[in-house]
Amino acid sequence: MMIKKYTFFLLVLFTINTVFSQKTNSLGLSKFSQISIITSGPGEELYEKFGHTAIRVKDPVLQLDLLYNYGIFDFDDPNFYVNFTKGFMKYKLARYPFYLSLKSAQQDKRWVKEQVLNLTQQQRNKFFQFLETNVLPENASYFYDPYFDNCATRPRDIIQKITGDNLVFKDDFVKENLSLRQLMNKEINPNTWGSLGINIALGSKLDKIATPSEYLYLPDYVFTALNVSKIIKNEKEEDLVLKTNTLLDFNEKESKSDAISPFLAILLFSLFGLFITYKDIKNSKRSRWIDFVLFFTTGTLGLLIVFLWFFTNHSTAPNNFNFLWAFAPNIIVAFSLLKKEPPIWVYKYCLVLLFFLIIIPFVWLTKVQLYTYPTIPLFILLGVRYWYLQKTLNR
Repeated sequence: MMIKKYTFFLLVLFTINTVFSQKTNSLGLSKFSQISIITSGPGEELYEKFGHTAIRVKDPVLQLDLLYNYGIFDFDDPNFYVNFTKGFMKYKLARYPFYLSLKSAQQDKRWVKEQVLNLTQQQRNKFFQFLETNVLPENASYFYDPYFDNCATRPRDIIQKITGDNLVFKDDFVKENLSLRQLMNKEINPNTWGSLGINIALGSKLDKIATPSEYLYLPDYVFTALNVSKIIKNEKEEDLVLKTNTLLDFNEKESKSDAISPFLAILLFSLFGLFITYKDIKNSKRSRWIDFVLFFTTGTLGLLIVFLWFFTNHSTAPNNFNFLWAFAPNIIVAFSLLKKEPPIWVYKYCLVLLFFLIIIPFVWLTKVQLYTYPTIPLFILLGVRYWYLQKTLNR
């Protein structure tokens, strides 16, 4: 049902877009026009958790009230899903009547705020023509990056391009030095499966302390940064934002844990694994199935990390220290551990895995890469099981 809803919306959107292309192609904005940045609160879906930023162009003389949205999936791409997996995420700029956007936010109960920019008529026309050029079919698509090139960074970059040296960007909205990962985890509850997947899949580039400009991959910070920034007009500094309007006022949706949270699921599994290990020690035996499950699962995750790191274009996938516990060769060793008498080298292999686990706290504490807390019980289980295996297999 959700897919049908968005498919219908996109069909309407692109039909309207064609009509407006014919209407606005040669227009210039009047002195009564406004360029605004529209910020929406977070939604229910994972990709909506960060909120949204778009651009509004309003001109009562020309009877225009349009939204320019850089957050549209390009479903026309015949290899959309393959390219998405590889990191070539093709998005496009779409233009449609502003009321459609407001209606959608109203239905989803997401707050919407508008910041009217303090631009000259010449700058507004330059802004408008830039958007009109970009919305043409041959220019509309771009390769999306969730951290460096998205619906929030595009408006930021256009403002900088249009205003040039007249923009006085203030960075005092940054109150604490946080990394891209820490900023992300403020928006998505770490105790959700979506957050767990992202934190495992992406590497240490996310753990570099973000510059004030890099904070602006998040719509909330774009909103805050615009409010404190200035623009030079007639050799005087003025506020970049003329006024802020609250168009829809809903309570912001809290980022809650999933009903069956990853921490609870991993904790219960780890406690069960520790109990099996205790019974194995007590009974002087080895439960081969638990070894297979652990090694096959961590090996599969390790293969995913290798694939994202070396075979995709995801900018934040390389240098992923999750390989210290999700080690790709484990998937092969898993089948050796199904044997009653595994090869002797498996003992030494387990020592290597133990060494990797010992490194994890140092990587975490030095903030080379932050791990997500739901994985802590699994680290303990792996450490205990590897210790038991190397003792049992050392014969």
